[in-house]
Order: sequence, then structure tokens, then C-alpha cells
Amino acid sequence: MADIERPGRATAAQGAAVVVTFCFLAAMCEGMDVQSAGVAAAGISHDLKPTPGQLGVFFAAANVGLIVGALIGGRLADRIGRKPVLTASILLFGVCSILTGLAGDMSSLTWARLLTGLGLGGAMPNLIALVADVTADRSRNATIATTYIGMPVGGAIAGAIVLALTPDHWRQLFLVGGAAPLLIGLLMILFLPNPRRVESKENPHAGRIAELFEGGRLSRTLVLWAGFFLAALTLHLMLNWLPLLLQGRGLAKSEAAIAQIAFSAVGAAAALVAGLVLDTRWRLLSVSLTVAAIPLALVLVANAPAEVVTLTLAAGFLGGAIIAAHVILYGVAGACYPTAIRGTGMGAVVGASRLGALAGPTLAAILLTAGKTPTEVLTSLLPVVLGAGVCVGWLGWPRARPGLEGGMLGAAKP
Repeated sequence: MADIERPGRATAAQGAAVVVTFCFLAAMCEGMDVQSAGVAAAGISHDLKPTPGQLGVFFAAANVGLIVGALIGGRLADRIGRKPVLTASILLFGVCSILTGLAGDMSSLTWARLLTGLGLGGAMPNLIALVADVTADRSRNATIATTYIGMPVGGAIAGAIVLALTPDHWRQLFLVGGAAPLLIGLLMILFLPNPRRVESKENPHAGRIAELFEGGRLSRTLVLWAGFFLAALTLHLMLNWLPLLLQGRGLAKSEAAIAQIAFSAVGAAAALVAGLVLDTRWRLLSVSLTVAAIPLALVLVANAPAEVVTLTLAAGFLGGAIIAAHVILYGVAGACYPTAIRGTGMGAVVGASRLGALAGPTLAAILLTAGKTPTEVLTSLLPVVLGAGVCVGWLGWPRARPGLEGGMLGAAKP
């Protein structure tokens, strides 16, 4: 566990618990924002009358900002420290989310979303890196999982807020979504422990992207990027298109919404269980079941009878498999880079993930425009999920590799 700069008699365990709590809350805010743009689209269309092109740029802006923010924020944190970069990113995210809610035209709205994404991107790699820095090796995967499930929890909160608001109140969604990270960011400044880092002058390579490929890390870095890209492509395609695909298979709109809730809820639960199991001697079983479950669950969703109970169970199974795969990947990413370059490494994998998040919904739109049925769209994803499974299996297999003690899910030495 990394040393923590802390006042008084606070123990390392207490300091780590505070860090994990703050990172969970920050991830929850990110999850709220990820869902906000989609659920606010109807109100934005009614209020600001955007063209389809303008609406598409609005949706893409946050993802573009996220990619840039992740790459910059991760490297910067390795140079000057996690806490200042994380808190600054969270505060930027909060301010720009409020500006989104106050925007009077599509141009200002899009710029606000781009800057919101910049803040989100700077925060996400540092959430995972900070948790990995301060957590004991024996519980690292569980705490990473705990942090990660803040995102689906935040998405559920955004959904609950939407149920209480009519489409013409879409601005309130961004105002609430901005006030929360502002409060959390201010509390972070006051109470978040700061892990003691090795100064840049003692680590001249801190933050160098080239370090991700040196010391025997080339193959696992490339496989990590591929795994995150493919897993995120699948996840975000489902988050955006699963309700419509299930309606195309014969479910009513309300029934498809229930299946989507099951996808996220079971996914969050599976993520937590996967994180807990990965810290035990059963981690091989966890990795193996996840790899096998992803394509099986996809086939079930594509071909199961068009009954609400059956498809809801299948959607929950699919959500659990996909999100458990993300936890394994984040656990590997947190372990395979030493502290001096962990932020840079996490920034790169978050960037790869966001490229997948952009590609997934676009792929579904292309397939549907080409006349594919919902079943054919889902079946077309089989090569993608098989590729993701291969990456997860190779990375998560618990055997030692050069430069990493105890296998890919072991802890890298600082």
C-alpha cells in the first residue's frame, strides 16, 4: 500500500477508506453525466431545435473531451500528484455541467459538453490509479470494483431524476449533475488524503508514454487497449441501443425499459462480486466464467423467446458478464503499471475505452441503416465479444509474466 500523507493518528486503512469513498462518489457523478445527454435529448430537441448534425456533434463532444482529458490528466497526475489533478478535474466537470444547463444555443451547449468531457476524462484514470495506489494488494480488485460500480449507480440516479422531471426540465438534470461534483470536489480539497508520491526528479520517466511499452510491458499494454476498446464498444452499444433492439424483438417499450434496468443492476452486482472473487484463490474461475459468459449471454439475448421475463433475465446476464469484464480489465490495468506511470497507463486505457464508446453506438446505427434485424445486429457482435473475451482471458489468467509478480492480477511493484 502506498504511504498516505495524513494528519493526526489516522491509520493507513482509514485513509484508504476515505479515498475509496470519495472516488466512488466521483465515479457516481460521472455515471450520472454519461446518462444525462441521452435522456435530455428530447428536451434539448424541443427547446433549442437542433439539426440532426448539431445533435450528433453535441453527443460526440463529451467523448472527444473525455479522450483528451484522460490522456492529459493521467500523465499530469504522474508528474504533480493525483489529488490536485483529480480535484481540479472534478471541479471543472461540475462547473461545465452547470454551464451546460444554462446554455442558450447549441454552440454554447456543445462547447460546455466538450469541457465537461475534459473534466470527466481527467478524473476517471485518476480515480482508479488513486485507489490502486492506496489499497493493499489483497483487496485491490474489490476496491477497484467498488469504485467502478459508482458509475452504474450514478446512471440509475440520473434515470430516477428523469422520472421526476418532464422533458422541458432537461436543464435541471445538468444543474443537479453539476452541483454534486462541485460539492464533492470542495470536500476532496479539505479531506481527501494525498498519497505520498515519489517526486519527478527521483522518477525522471514518470508520465512518459514510452514507459508503457518498456520493461516487458509492450504486449500487455496493447492487449489492454484492445480489450478496453472491444469491451466498451459492446457496453455502450447496449446502453444506447438495447431497449430499441428488444422492442424490435417484440417487447413493449415499458418491458424493454425493465430489461435495460436489469442489464445495469445485475451488471453492478456482478462487478462487485467479480472484484471480491478476484482477490481470492477463485480468481481463475471468475475470469473463466466471465470469458465464457459474454458470448453465451449475447446469443441468448439475440435468440431467446420474445417474452419479457426471458429477455429480462438474458439482458441481466449480459450486463453482468460485460461489466464483470470491465472490472477484470481495470484490475489488470491498476496492477500492471508501477506507481510512477500508473496515471499515464490508466489515462491511455480510458482513452481506448472512450474510442470504443464512440464506435459502439455508431456500429449499431450503421447495421440498422443497412437493414439488419435486431437479432442480426446482436449476432454481428459475436466477433467483437469473442475478441474482448480473449483479451480478458489472456490478461486475467493468474500466472506470472515477466516483470509482474503473481500473474496479471497481482500487484506491480512501484
